[in-house]
Amino acid sequence: MDTQFFNVDPRLQALSNEALTAARTAFDRIDEITEYNQQKVLSAFIRHKVSESHFASTTGYGYGDRGRDTLEEVFADVMGAEDALVRHSILCGTHAITLALFGVLRPGDVLLAATGKPYDTLIGVIGADKPSDGSLAEYGIGYKEVPLADGRPDLDGITAALREDPAIRMVHIQRSRGYDLRPSLSVAAIGEIVKTVRAVRADAVVFVDNCYGEFVETIEPTAVGADLMAGSLIKNPGGGIAENGGYICGRRDLVEQCSYRMSTPGLGREVGASLGHNRSLFMGLFHAPHVVGEALKTATFAAFLFEQLGYRCSPSADEVRADIIQAICLENSDALIAFCRGIQSGAPVDAYVTPEPWDMPGYDNQVIMAAGAFTLGSSIELSADAPLRDPFAVYMQGGLNFHSGKIGVLLAAQTMLDNGLLNV
Repeated sequence: MDTQFFNVDPRLQALSNEALTAARTAFDRIDEITEYNQQKVLSAFIRHKVSESHFASTTGYGYGDRGRDTLEEVFADVMGAEDALVRHSILCGTHAITLALFGVLRPGDVLLAATGKPYDTLIGVIGADKPSDGSLAEYGIGYKEVPLADGRPDLDGITAALREDPAIRMVHIQRSRGYDLRPSLSVAAIGEIVKTVRAVRADAVVFVDNCYGEFVETIEPTAVGADLMAGSLIKNPGGGIAENGGYICGRRDLVEQCSYRMSTPGLGREVGASLGHNRSLFMGLFHAPHVVGEALKTATFAAFLFEQLGYRCSPSADEVRADIIQAICLENSDALIAFCRGIQSGAPVDAYVTPEPWDMPGYDNQVIMAAGAFTLGSSIELSADAPLRDPFAVYMQGGLNFHSGKIGVLLAAQTMLDNGLLNV
Protein backbone atom coordinates (compact mmCIF):
# COMPACT_ATOMS: atom_id res chain seq x y z
CA MET A 1 0.00 0.00 0.00
CA ASP A 2 1.24 3.48 -0.86
CA THR A 3 1.69 6.04 1.91
CA GLN A 4 -1.33 8.35 2.10
CA PHE A 5 -0.12 11.02 4.53
CA PHE A 6 3.63 11.25 3.86
CA ASN A 7 5.62 12.38 0.84
CA VAL A 8 7.57 9.31 -0.20
CA ASP A 9 9.13 9.10 -3.64
CA PRO A 10 7.23 6.67 -5.93
CA ARG A 11 10.46 4.80 -6.57
CA LEU A 12 10.85 4.15 -2.86
CA GLN A 13 7.19 3.14 -2.71
CA ALA A 14 7.83 0.56 -5.40
CA LEU A 15 10.89 -0.79 -3.58
CA SER A 16 8.84 -0.91 -0.37
CA ASN A 17 6.24 -3.09 -2.03
CA GLU A 18 8.96 -5.39 -3.37
CA ALA A 19 10.50 -5.60 0.12
CA LEU A 20 7.13 -6.54 1.62
CA THR A 21 6.69 -9.31 -0.93
CA ALA A 22 10.19 -10.63 -0.27
CA ALA A 23 9.61 -10.53 3.50
CA ARG A 24 6.51 -12.74 3.54
CA THR A 25 8.31 -15.92 4.57
CA ALA A 26 10.22 -14.12 7.32
CA PHE A 27 7.00 -12.46 8.54
CA ASP A 28 5.28 -15.85 8.69
CA ARG A 29 8.13 -17.18 10.81
CA ILE A 30 7.88 -14.18 13.13
CA ASP A 31 4.10 -14.65 13.46
CA GLU A 32 4.57 -18.29 14.49
CA ILE A 33 7.00 -17.29 17.26
CA THR A 34 4.75 -14.42 18.34
CA GLU A 35 1.70 -16.66 18.64
CA TYR A 36 3.61 -19.27 20.64
CA ASN A 37 4.96 -16.67 23.04
CA GLN A 38 1.60 -14.94 23.37
CA GLN A 39 -0.03 -18.22 24.35
CA LYS A 40 2.79 -18.85 26.82
CA VAL A 41 2.22 -15.48 28.48
CA LEU A 42 -1.58 -15.81 28.52
CA SER A 43 -1.42 -19.27 30.07
CA ALA A 44 0.91 -17.97 32.82
CA PHE A 45 -1.51 -15.14 33.64
CA ILE A 46 -4.36 -17.64 33.90
CA ARG A 47 -2.34 -20.18 35.89
CA HIS A 48 -1.36 -17.59 38.51
CA LYS A 49 -4.92 -16.21 38.75
CA VAL A 50 -4.09 -12.61 37.89
CA SER A 51 -6.97 -10.39 39.01
CA GLU A 52 -7.95 -6.75 39.47
CA SER A 53 -6.77 -6.94 43.07
CA HIS A 54 -3.20 -7.41 41.85
CA PHE A 55 -3.25 -3.92 40.34
CA ALA A 56 -3.82 -2.19 43.69
CA SER A 57 -1.18 0.32 44.77
CA THR A 58 0.94 -0.03 47.90
CA THR A 59 3.10 2.55 49.66
CA GLY A 60 5.78 2.71 52.31
CA TYR A 61 7.64 -0.53 52.86
CA GLY A 62 5.37 -2.48 50.53
CA TYR A 63 5.09 -5.52 52.77
CA GLY A 64 2.62 -8.06 51.43
CA ASP A 65 2.25 -6.47 48.00
CA ARG A 66 0.31 -9.30 46.32
CA GLY A 67 0.44 -7.73 42.89
CA ARG A 68 4.21 -7.28 42.96
CA ASP A 69 4.76 -10.82 44.20
CA THR A 70 2.36 -12.37 41.68
CA LEU A 71 3.94 -10.40 38.83
CA GLU A 72 7.30 -11.92 39.74
CA GLU A 73 5.80 -15.40 39.81
CA VAL A 74 4.24 -14.87 36.37
CA PHE A 75 7.47 -13.44 34.98
CA ALA A 76 9.53 -16.37 36.28
CA ASP A 77 7.01 -18.79 34.78
CA VAL A 78 7.12 -17.08 31.37
CA MET A 79 10.93 -16.94 31.36
CA GLY A 80 11.34 -20.57 32.44
CA ALA A 81 13.13 -19.53 35.62
CA GLU A 82 12.85 -20.60 39.25
CA ASP A 83 12.45 -17.05 40.50
CA ALA A 84 12.41 -13.42 39.39
CA LEU A 85 12.75 -9.85 40.61
CA VAL A 86 10.63 -7.46 38.52
CA ARG A 87 10.64 -3.94 39.90
CA HIS A 88 9.93 -0.43 38.68
CA SER A 89 12.72 0.66 41.05
CA ILE A 90 15.34 -1.08 38.87
CA LEU A 91 16.33 1.97 36.86
CA CYS A 92 17.50 0.46 33.56
CA GLY A 93 19.13 -2.58 32.00
CA THR A 94 22.59 -1.58 33.19
CA HIS A 95 21.22 -1.23 36.73
CA ALA A 96 19.69 -4.72 36.56
CA ILE A 97 22.99 -6.18 35.33
CA THR A 98 24.89 -4.30 38.04
CA LEU A 99 22.59 -5.67 40.75
CA ALA A 100 23.27 -9.18 39.48
CA LEU A 101 27.05 -8.67 39.39
CA PHE A 102 27.26 -7.15 42.86
CA GLY A 103 24.64 -9.54 44.22
CA VAL A 104 26.60 -12.68 43.36
CA LEU A 105 30.27 -11.70 43.19
CA ARG A 106 32.43 -11.33 46.31
CA PRO A 107 35.93 -9.91 46.93
CA GLY A 108 38.50 -12.21 45.40
CA ASP A 109 36.11 -13.51 42.74
CA VAL A 110 36.79 -12.97 39.04
CA LEU A 111 34.25 -12.07 36.36
CA LEU A 112 34.91 -13.58 32.92
CA ALA A 113 33.35 -11.86 29.90
CA ALA A 114 32.85 -14.72 27.44
CA THR A 115 31.70 -12.57 24.52
CA GLY A 116 34.43 -9.96 24.40
CA LYS A 117 34.31 -6.46 25.80
CA PRO A 118 30.84 -5.71 27.20
CA TYR A 119 28.65 -2.81 26.16
CA ASP A 120 30.06 0.64 26.98
CA THR A 121 27.85 1.38 30.00
CA LEU A 122 29.22 -1.65 31.86
CA ILE A 123 32.85 -0.59 31.60
CA GLY A 124 32.51 1.81 34.51
CA VAL A 125 30.70 -0.86 36.55
CA ILE A 126 33.57 -3.30 36.06
CA GLY A 127 36.30 -0.69 36.56
CA ALA A 128 39.04 -2.81 34.99
CA ASP A 129 40.28 -0.34 32.35
CA LYS A 130 40.29 2.79 34.50
CA PRO A 131 39.38 3.76 38.07
CA SER A 132 35.66 4.18 38.66
CA ASP A 133 34.05 5.02 41.99
CA GLY A 134 32.08 2.08 43.35
CA SER A 135 33.17 -0.36 40.64
CA LEU A 136 33.72 -4.10 41.01
CA ALA A 137 37.46 -3.45 40.90
CA GLU A 138 37.26 -1.25 44.00
CA TYR A 139 35.70 -4.17 45.86
CA GLY A 140 38.52 -6.50 44.88
CA ILE A 141 36.66 -8.34 42.13
CA GLY A 142 38.85 -9.22 39.16
CA TYR A 143 37.97 -9.18 35.48
CA LYS A 144 39.05 -11.09 32.41
CA GLU A 145 37.62 -11.33 28.92
CA VAL A 146 37.78 -13.71 25.99
CA PRO A 147 37.66 -11.80 22.67
CA LEU A 148 35.32 -13.01 19.99
CA ALA A 149 36.78 -15.06 17.14
CA ASP A 150 35.51 -13.71 13.82
CA GLY A 151 32.47 -12.35 15.63
CA ARG A 152 31.65 -15.65 17.32
CA PRO A 153 32.27 -16.89 20.88
CA ASP A 154 35.71 -18.47 21.21
CA LEU A 155 34.79 -21.70 23.00
CA ASP A 156 38.39 -22.89 23.19
CA GLY A 157 39.41 -19.53 24.62
CA ILE A 158 36.65 -19.73 27.25
CA THR A 159 37.78 -23.23 28.21
CA ALA A 160 41.40 -22.10 28.55
CA ALA A 161 40.46 -19.07 30.67
CA LEU A 162 38.40 -21.20 33.06
CA ARG A 163 41.21 -23.73 33.46
CA GLU A 164 43.82 -21.06 34.07
CA ASP A 165 41.94 -19.19 36.79
CA PRO A 166 40.00 -21.09 39.46
CA ALA A 167 38.86 -17.75 40.96
CA ILE A 168 36.43 -17.19 38.08
CA ARG A 169 33.04 -17.18 39.76
CA MET A 170 30.81 -15.78 37.02
CA VAL A 171 30.78 -16.02 33.22
CA HIS A 172 29.10 -13.05 31.56
CA ILE A 173 27.40 -13.42 28.17
CA GLN A 174 26.12 -10.42 26.24
CA ARG A 175 23.36 -11.65 23.95
CA SER A 176 23.00 -8.52 21.83
CA ARG A 177 25.60 -6.89 19.62
CA GLY A 178 25.84 -3.42 21.20
CA TYR A 179 27.54 -0.94 18.86
CA ASP A 180 29.19 -3.80 16.99
CA LEU A 181 28.54 -5.71 13.78
CA ARG A 182 29.12 -9.09 15.39
CA PRO A 183 26.08 -11.38 15.25
CA SER A 184 23.77 -11.32 18.24
CA LEU A 185 23.62 -14.67 20.00
CA SER A 186 20.77 -17.10 19.55
CA VAL A 187 19.61 -19.11 22.55
CA ALA A 188 21.26 -22.16 20.95
CA ALA A 189 24.59 -20.31 20.72
CA ILE A 190 24.27 -19.33 24.39
CA GLY A 191 23.62 -22.99 25.14
CA GLU A 192 26.94 -23.91 23.53
CA ILE A 193 28.74 -21.47 25.83
CA VAL A 194 26.90 -22.93 28.83
CA LYS A 195 27.98 -26.47 27.87
CA THR A 196 31.56 -25.27 27.45
CA VAL A 197 31.55 -23.68 30.90
CA ARG A 198 29.93 -26.70 32.57
CA ALA A 199 32.53 -29.06 31.07
CA VAL A 200 35.24 -27.22 32.99
CA ARG A 201 33.58 -25.53 35.95
CA ALA A 202 30.22 -26.85 37.14
CA ASP A 203 30.14 -24.27 39.96
CA ALA A 204 30.59 -21.15 37.79
CA VAL A 205 27.53 -18.93 37.49
CA VAL A 206 26.54 -18.30 33.86
CA PHE A 207 24.92 -14.87 33.64
CA VAL A 208 23.26 -13.53 30.47
CA ASP A 209 22.64 -9.89 29.61
CA ASN A 210 19.37 -10.64 27.82
CA CYS A 211 18.59 -7.07 26.71
CA TYR A 212 16.87 -6.86 23.29
CA GLY A 213 16.44 -10.63 23.13
CA GLU A 214 13.30 -11.45 25.11
CA PHE A 215 10.50 -13.13 23.10
CA VAL A 216 12.53 -13.12 19.88
CA GLU A 217 12.65 -16.91 20.13
CA THR A 218 10.28 -19.38 21.77
CA ILE A 219 12.69 -20.03 24.66
CA GLU A 220 14.98 -17.88 26.79
CA PRO A 221 18.59 -18.55 27.91
CA THR A 222 17.39 -20.19 31.16
CA ALA A 223 16.09 -23.06 29.00
CA VAL A 224 19.64 -23.93 27.94
CA GLY A 225 21.19 -23.77 31.39
CA ALA A 226 21.89 -20.09 32.09
CA ASP A 227 21.82 -19.55 35.86
CA LEU A 228 20.82 -15.91 35.80
CA MET A 229 19.71 -13.28 33.30
CA ALA A 230 18.68 -9.64 33.40
CA GLY A 231 17.14 -6.96 31.24
CA SER A 232 15.15 -3.75 31.00
CA LEU A 233 11.38 -3.29 31.02
CA ILE A 234 11.59 -0.37 28.57
CA LYS A 235 12.94 -2.85 26.07
CA ASN A 236 11.20 -6.05 24.97
CA PRO A 237 9.45 -7.38 28.10
CA GLY A 238 7.71 -4.09 28.94
CA GLY A 239 5.76 -4.17 25.69
CA GLY A 240 5.99 -0.40 25.24
CA ILE A 241 3.65 0.05 28.23
CA ALA A 242 5.97 -0.26 31.23
CA GLU A 243 7.21 3.25 32.01
CA ASN A 244 10.43 2.08 33.66
CA GLY A 245 11.90 -0.90 35.46
CA GLY A 246 14.04 -3.96 35.04
CA TYR A 247 14.22 -7.64 35.91
CA ILE A 248 16.54 -10.36 37.13
CA CYS A 249 15.52 -14.00 36.91
CA GLY A 250 17.04 -17.47 37.19
CA ARG A 251 18.10 -19.74 40.02
CA ARG A 252 16.21 -19.00 43.24
CA ASP A 253 19.30 -18.76 45.45
CA LEU A 254 21.00 -16.31 43.08
CA VAL A 255 17.90 -14.16 42.67
CA GLU A 256 17.68 -14.02 46.48
CA GLN A 257 21.28 -12.79 46.65
CA CYS A 258 20.47 -10.11 44.08
CA SER A 259 17.48 -9.00 46.15
CA TYR A 260 19.82 -8.22 49.08
CA ARG A 261 21.83 -5.94 46.82
CA MET A 262 18.62 -4.40 45.46
CA SER A 263 17.44 -3.38 48.93
CA THR A 264 19.41 -4.45 52.01
CA PRO A 265 20.68 -7.72 53.51
CA GLY A 266 17.93 -9.19 55.64
CA LEU A 267 15.11 -7.35 53.87
CA GLY A 268 15.68 -8.39 50.28
CA ARG A 269 12.58 -8.68 48.13
CA GLU A 270 10.10 -8.19 50.98
CA VAL A 271 10.31 -4.40 50.71
CA GLY A 272 9.55 -2.19 47.75
CA ALA A 273 6.11 -0.65 47.36
CA SER A 274 4.63 -0.90 43.86
CA LEU A 275 3.30 2.72 44.00
CA GLY A 276 0.64 1.95 41.40
CA HIS A 277 2.98 0.51 38.77
CA ASN A 278 1.66 -3.05 38.86
CA ARG A 279 -1.04 -2.55 36.24
CA SER A 280 1.35 -1.17 33.61
CA LEU A 281 3.96 -3.86 34.31
CA PHE A 282 1.36 -6.64 33.97
CA MET A 283 -0.04 -5.04 30.80
CA GLY A 284 3.41 -4.55 29.35
CA LEU A 285 4.34 -8.17 29.89
CA PHE A 286 1.05 -9.31 28.37
CA HIS A 287 1.58 -7.20 25.23
CA ALA A 288 5.30 -7.92 24.94
CA PRO A 289 5.24 -10.94 22.56
CA HIS A 290 3.09 -9.08 20.03
CA VAL A 291 5.11 -5.85 20.26
CA VAL A 292 8.40 -7.74 19.88
CA GLY A 293 6.95 -9.38 16.77
CA GLU A 294 6.09 -5.94 15.35
CA ALA A 295 9.63 -4.72 16.08
CA LEU A 296 11.07 -7.78 14.33
CA LYS A 297 8.91 -7.12 11.27
CA THR A 298 10.09 -3.51 11.20
CA ALA A 299 13.73 -4.62 11.35
CA THR A 300 13.19 -7.28 8.70
CA PHE A 301 11.48 -4.81 6.36
CA ALA A 302 14.33 -2.33 6.83
CA ALA A 303 16.88 -5.00 5.91
CA PHE A 304 15.01 -6.03 2.76
CA LEU A 305 14.58 -2.40 1.68
CA PHE A 306 18.15 -1.27 2.32
CA GLU A 307 19.70 -4.38 0.81
CA GLN A 308 17.74 -3.54 -2.35
CA LEU A 309 19.33 -0.09 -2.14
CA GLY A 310 22.80 -1.65 -2.03
CA TYR A 311 23.68 -1.47 1.65
CA ARG A 312 25.12 -4.21 3.84
CA CYS A 313 22.75 -5.18 6.64
CA SER A 314 23.41 -7.22 9.77
CA PRO A 315 21.53 -9.44 10.23
CA SER A 316 20.81 -9.90 6.54
CA ALA A 317 17.21 -9.65 5.38
CA ASP A 318 16.33 -13.34 5.44
CA GLU A 319 18.52 -14.31 8.41
CA VAL A 320 16.90 -15.80 11.51
CA ARG A 321 17.11 -13.18 14.25
CA ALA A 322 18.34 -13.35 17.83
CA ASP A 323 17.36 -9.84 18.94
CA ILE A 324 15.42 -6.80 17.68
CA ILE A 325 18.43 -4.77 16.51
CA GLN A 326 19.02 -4.08 12.84
CA ALA A 327 22.40 -2.69 11.78
CA ILE A 328 22.71 -0.98 8.38
CA CYS A 329 26.16 0.06 7.12
CA LEU A 330 25.55 3.49 5.57
CA GLU A 331 29.19 4.11 4.55
CA ASN A 332 29.53 7.79 5.54
CA SER A 333 28.55 10.19 8.30
CA ASP A 334 26.21 12.29 6.15
CA ALA A 335 24.09 9.25 5.26
CA LEU A 336 24.06 8.12 8.89
CA ILE A 337 22.90 11.52 10.11
CA ALA A 338 20.22 11.75 7.40
CA PHE A 339 18.91 8.28 8.26
CA CYS A 340 18.51 9.18 11.94
CA ARG A 341 16.82 12.45 11.07
CA GLY A 342 14.36 10.57 8.87
CA ILE A 343 13.55 8.13 11.68
CA GLN A 344 12.94 11.08 14.01
CA SER A 345 10.62 12.74 11.49
CA GLY A 346 8.36 9.69 11.58
CA ALA A 347 8.09 9.51 15.37
CA PRO A 348 4.76 10.07 17.17
CA VAL A 349 6.56 12.24 19.75
CA ASP A 350 9.06 15.05 18.97
CA ALA A 351 8.91 14.47 15.22
CA TYR A 352 9.83 18.14 14.72
CA VAL A 353 13.17 17.71 16.50
CA THR A 354 16.38 17.45 14.43
CA PRO A 355 18.93 15.02 15.91
CA GLU A 356 22.52 16.25 16.02
CA PRO A 357 25.72 14.30 16.73
CA TRP A 358 27.24 15.09 20.14
CA ASP A 359 30.16 14.20 22.37
CA MET A 360 28.47 11.60 24.56
CA PRO A 361 30.30 10.68 27.79
CA GLY A 362 32.03 7.31 27.58
CA TYR A 363 32.41 7.27 23.78
CA ASP A 364 35.48 8.07 21.68
CA ASN A 365 33.36 9.24 18.74
CA GLN A 366 30.40 11.55 18.50
CA VAL A 367 27.05 9.77 18.80
CA ILE A 368 23.73 10.56 17.13
CA MET A 369 20.42 9.34 18.49
CA ALA A 370 16.91 9.44 17.04
CA ALA A 371 14.00 8.54 19.30
CA GLY A 372 10.52 10.01 19.50
CA ALA A 373 9.10 7.84 22.22
CA PHE A 374 6.24 7.93 24.71
CA THR A 375 8.71 6.61 27.30
CA LEU A 376 12.09 8.36 27.32
CA GLY A 377 14.85 5.99 26.25
CA SER A 378 12.47 3.19 25.34
CA SER A 379 14.24 0.83 22.93
CA ILE A 380 11.11 -1.12 22.06
CA GLU A 381 9.74 2.04 20.44
CA LEU A 382 11.29 2.85 17.05
CA SER A 383 14.70 4.43 17.47
CA ALA A 384 18.06 4.60 15.73
CA ASP A 385 21.46 5.56 17.05
CA ALA A 386 25.13 5.14 16.29
CA PRO A 387 28.65 6.42 16.91
CA LEU A 388 30.03 8.31 13.93
CA ARG A 389 32.80 5.94 12.93
CA ASP A 390 33.60 3.57 10.09
CA PRO A 391 31.61 1.72 8.67
CA PHE A 392 29.01 4.28 9.81
CA ALA A 393 26.52 1.60 10.78
CA VAL A 394 23.23 2.74 12.22
CA TYR A 395 21.62 0.55 14.89
CA MET A 396 17.86 0.60 14.58
CA GLN A 397 15.48 -1.14 16.94
CA GLY A 398 11.86 -1.21 18.03
CA GLY A 399 8.51 -0.31 16.55
CA LEU A 400 5.34 -0.58 18.63
CA ASN A 401 3.46 -1.55 15.50
CA PHE A 402 4.81 -2.51 12.11
CA HIS A 403 2.78 -0.07 10.04
CA SER A 404 4.17 2.99 11.81
CA GLY A 405 7.61 1.38 11.91
CA LYS A 406 7.50 0.92 8.14
CA ILE A 407 6.76 4.63 7.68
CA GLY A 408 9.75 5.50 9.87
CA VAL A 409 12.05 3.34 7.77
CA LEU A 410 10.71 4.85 4.53
CA LEU A 411 11.18 8.38 5.86
CA ALA A 412 14.78 7.50 6.76
CA ALA A 413 15.38 6.47 3.13
CA GLN A 414 13.47 9.52 1.86
CA THR A 415 15.60 11.90 3.93
CA MET A 416 18.73 10.31 2.51
CA LEU A 417 17.26 10.70 -0.98
CA ASP A 418 16.33 14.35 -0.37
CA ASN A 419 19.94 15.06 0.60
CA GLY A 420 21.39 13.40 -2.48
CA LEU A 421 22.75 10.50 -0.45
CA LEU A 422 20.76 7.65 -1.95
CA ASN A 423 20.72 6.09 -5.39
CA VAL A 424 17.32 4.75 -6.38
